Formats: sequence, C-alpha cells, structure tokens
Amino acid sequence: MRFSIIPSFLKKFGRYLLPPLLIVGAIVVVVILAMNRPAPEEREVVTSAMLVDVIEARASEGHFVITAQGTVRPRTETTVSTEVSGRLTRLAPEFVAGGLFRAGQTLAEIDPSDYRAALLQAEAELASARARLADEQARAEVAERDWQRMHGEDRQAPDLVLRRPQVAGAEAAAQAAEAAVMRAQRNLERTRISLPYDGMVRNRMIDLGQFVGAGTPLGTTFAVDVAEVRLALSDQDLAFIELPDPSRNATVPVTLTTTLRGQLTEWHAKLVRSEGVVDEATRLTHLVAHIDDPYALSDNGHGRPLPMGTFVQARIQGRPLDGLMQLPRSALRDGERLFVANAEDQLEIRDVTVVRSTPQQVYLSSGVNEGDRVIITAIQAPLPGMALRVREAVPEGVSRLLGSESQP
Repeated sequence: MRFSIIPSFLKKFGRYLLPPLLIVGAIVVVVILAMNRPAPEEREVVTSAMLVDVIEARASEGHFVITAQGTVRPRTETTVSTEVSGRLTRLAPEFVAGGLFRAGQTLAEIDPSDYRAALLQAEAELASARARLADEQARAEVAERDWQRMHGEDRQAPDLVLRRPQVAGAEAAAQAAEAAVMRAQRNLERTRISLPYDGMVRNRMIDLGQFVGAGTPLGTTFAVDVAEVRLALSDQDLAFIELPDPSRNATVPVTLTTTLRGQLTEWHAKLVRSEGVVDEATRLTHLVAHIDDPYALSDNGHGRPLPMGTFVQARIQGRPLDGLMQLPRSALRDGERLFVANAEDQLEIRDVTVVRSTPQQVYLSSGVNEGDRVIITAIQAPLPGMALRVREAVPEGVSRLLGSESQP
C-alpha cells in the first residue's frame, strides 16, 4: 500500500510543478549569462554634414549699371528740296548715297541764267526808282523855297504844295525796287543748293539735266557731328539713374557695344536728356544718348565708325553703390532670404533687404555683413543649425566688382 502512494505523488509533481521549475531555471540561467557577457565595443557617433559651396560677401564699389538697347540715328536729318524751279545743270560728286560733304558746299545747281536776268532787271528798276525819288525830292525843295519867298517862314505850306505825297510815293517805289533786288538775289543764290553742316548723303532722288520745280525733293542727308540713340527704360530702372541736368550741362556716361564686321566694338556716349513722356503702350520712358563724331572723321582714321541704323547695347552708369552688398542672383532664396554658414559651420537662414535684383546680380542693404560666407548650393530641406562642410568657390560669371558685371 505504501509503494503505490509514492509513484502517484511523483506523477502529480511531474505534471504540475516541473514545468514552472524548468521555466524559472531557464530564466535564472539567462540572467546569469547576461550578467556575465562582455560589454559591447563603444563607437563614436558620427553626424553627417552636407557639403556646400560658399562665397564671401563683399561690399559693392562703383556705380549701378543699367542696360538698354537702341538704334543709332542722326540727330539732324534733312530732306533736301529746291526753292526755285529750273533745270539741274550740275551735281557734286559727293551728292551720292554715302557721300560726305562739307558745310556750305554746293551739292546741286539749277540753271541760273534766268535768275541773273531777273536780278539785272530788278537792279535797273531800282536805279529808275531812285532817280524818280531824287527828282521828287528836288522838286519839293524848290516848292518849299518858293513858298517861303512868297508867304514867309511863319506860314505853314500845304503838303500838296510841298509835293510831300509825290516824295512819299517815290520813296515807296524805291523801297519796293530794293525788295525786288533782294528777292532776285536770293533766288539766284537758291540755284546753288547747299547745307549748313558737315554731313553724309543717305539717298539721291534726281539726276543731272532733270527739270525740277520749287519744293521738289532732291535727296536726304544727315549731319555727322553727333548721332543719337533712344533708350527705352522702365520706371524701376530710372530709379537707379541720375538723370542729366540741362541747367548744369551735366551728362551721364554711356557705353555702347555691338558686333561690327565680326568684332565686338565699343563706343563712348553720354546721356543728355529724357524725352519726358511715358509711352502709353509700353509704359517705358525714352532717354537720349549722344555719340560725338560717329564716323570718326576728326580722328585722323583712329576709332571705328558707327554707321547710322546700327543696333547697339547700352550700359548706362547709374547711382553709386556705396553701402550695398553685391551677390550672385543664385544666392537669393525664396522670400528674400540667404543661407549663411556661420563660424561653427552651421546653417543660418537670414532675411535680407533687396535694393535691386537682376537675372545675374542682387544688391542688398541689410541682412548680410562683409565677410559672411553665403551659401550658393541648393539645399532641399534647410534647417537652422544643420551641420555643413564648407567649400570656398567662385562660380563662373560671379564678379565682385561692378566693372566686370555683365547685366547689373
């Protein structure tokens, strides 16, 4: 009976108590192994930093440069017309398209024979009128002496007695004859056609032997002393230009450039006036620049001629750049902000004040100081304080001086 009870107890022990004991034992073993395992090797945490290109902010020097375009045109252009009629008997060799002439040079001459005859006739009529006037004045003197002898000096003689109406008529006739002589002289002079300036012939519309009437156009000429370029500028551009002051004879320097005969050529001009009217269609204002001696005639061959009709690019010297920071346009971010690398090579996001912005350059009055490292690399997700790896760079086209700026 005793032997049957012990196996039954062992069966119950194995069924109910053994599994928990095994679990507890396993936990104890795991704890012991964990407490006795070697410590893991410690590694230094490395923070990844973004590689960026930076440029150093510098204060601007010189002046703003405003760009514009225009076509070279003559300041003085004339449609040459006749003032008298007749047949063309002579044309100057210079009176051809592209011909150069001097002031006062005879370009064309109309047959003067009829006008010489008219002048001789007018001079003869003037001599006759003066003779009649002298005769009437002598008659008037005789009449006055006769009146004084017969009536004394105290009594006033009537005008008819003194022949004053006849003298006045003779004087008027003499003056009319003098006017006729002057008119005949002018008509004779008008047979020789000249201009009061040194110039060039644009085109000629007549030929030798042709009969022309008064007012017939002979051709078109223009002066070569000064040429003009009309430059259209917006109101924003005008804000950066000191307009010329006519009262002080002040002008603004302008540089004109174009490709002429395969070579980039430059001319110096000056801004002399504003037309003072805003174009209703384009809302632009036109300024006028003058180019002295465009055909380089007084240079003894030095310099390149600037033909009329040439399309040129103009760079106008504007207001001074004192106190402004100049940076490439690519450095400016949306919302007028800059990315700056601080002394700890961390990202700073700064708000700036933009005075002028062009496709190539931006000019700032606040928000950045001289010597700051401005980031020109695009950052997709900028966060203030993010680590940076800084690399100094000057991208192509970036200039620190205004003089080498392409499109300010």
